[in-house]
Formats: sequence, structure tokens, C-alpha cells
Amino acid sequence: MIGTTFDDLRVDTQGGSVSARRWRAERTGLAPIVLLHDSLGSIELWRDWPERLARVTGRDVVAYDRLGFGRSDAHPGTLDDRFIHDESRGAFARVLEAFAIGRFVAFGHSVGGGMAIGCAAAFGERCEALVTLAAQAFVEERTLAGVAAAKQAFAQPGQLERLARYHGDKARWVLDAWLETWLAPGFASWTLDDILGDVRCPTLVVHGDLDEYGSVAHAERIARGVGGTARLEILAGVGHVPHRERGDEVMALVTAWLSKGSRDLPT
Repeated sequence: MIGTTFDDLRVDTQGGSVSARRWRAERTGLAPIVLLHDSLGSIELWRDWPERLARVTGRDVVAYDRLGFGRSDAHPGTLDDRFIHDESRGAFARVLEAFAIGRFVAFGHSVGGGMAIGCAAAFGERCEALVTLAAQAFVEERTLAGVAAAKQAFAQPGQLERLARYHGDKARWVLDAWLETWLAPGFASWTLDDILGDVRCPTLVVHGDLDEYGSVAHAERIARGVGGTARLEILAGVGHVPHRERGDEVMALVTAWLSKGSRDLPT
């Protein structure tokens, strides 16, 4: 069994400091995996996934709370329609510097999957591989319907307080940043089409066929659009959180793909 320890850091960014954690595997020489969380996520909401990923893959795993989330500082403003594209130039780049990471594996869930695509595109050869789980690549009716349903659900008593367990007094900002950004009319034309072709590393695209925030068309668009080789995995009966709903299956899939060098796997 590969053991893990972890280190916590505060990382300064232009907008404030972010909270970051690195789980260290006993093996060395492998590119670390950098996790990017979803629209309501945080380090803590990854639960035991980072530690398990480090133990099974033998790679260090890094996660951070984006600005405005978790234990990071409050966001100084609102999100614009480039926030997914621009993460690579903000906190992500600072986290790489803080942990002295050269080559890395970008791994993102949901909107974090879109950010992982942006990071892979921006960092070129430094990104050894890309993994997306339930990532969105454009705005479709299923996405908007899912966000609208979530808005109604979070209006119920006690729901914001549940979110505050992870984000403290930033919970309202976190919720509004998700709901109001995606539902804004001006965001309707957003896509990742302009950067997909800049991703040159091997890509593993995982998506559930019952994902309430995006059909399999997102995964197909990502796999078809990246500039490197891509492996597409559609999981039957799975919704928006594959690594929680089918944790062992997704872990085995990711580990096998990475252990084979990813570059040699068929598309």
C-alpha cells in the first residue's frame, strides 16, 4: 500500500490568497495530478478522492479552493464569461509555482473539467495528460434546466446553510456565481471550441449518460475537438458525479489509463 501525507499552503494570487493542499505519494518521478473542483466545490468536497488517487496511482495529488471558495479568500467581484478560460492564468499558475510543479496531469470535474481543458491548452507540453469528469463544453438546454432546478432547490430552507459548512460566509457568493453566471443571457453562447484544438496531450473524457447538467454531447465534443488523442468513456446509469457514484470504477479507469502511459492508448 502506498502511503500519503499532505501539506497545506496559502498561495497568493492577484485577487487574494487561495488554500491549497498536496497529498504526497511515496513514489517519485511521476507528474502530479492537479484537481480542479466543480461550481460549488472545494478541497473538502473532494472528500477522500485525492488521497485515494495518490495511493492508487502513486502520484502526488494537488487540489486548491478557487478564489471565493472553501478556505480561500473572498472573491473581489463577480465572474465574467471568460472565468473558465482564464483560470489557467490565475490561481492555477500560482499553485504550480508554489508547489514547484513542472509537468502535471490536469484533472477536473464539471466546470473544473472545462478549466482543466483550459490549463492543458495553456501549458502545452507541461501538461502530460488531461482527465475530465462530467465536463461542460458549451451551454445546452439540459445544462440550463439542471441549473434552474438547482436554483429552486437551494431556495428551500436550510440549503444555503449546508453550503456554508464548506464556504462559510462566502456561501451566497458561491451559489450566485454558479446560478446567475450560467443562467445569464450573455453566457448562452459560451463554448470551449476556441481552445480544444490547443490541447495536445492525451485526454480521457468520462461522462455519465444520466448527467443532469449536460448530455453526452459535451463529452463527444471534447473528445472530437482536442488536438491530441482522446479516449471517450460514457458510463451507463451515471449522473453528474461519476467519481462518487461509481468511485471504484472511475478510479480503476483513470489509474489504468495513466499507468499505460496514456500516449499509447487507442482513441
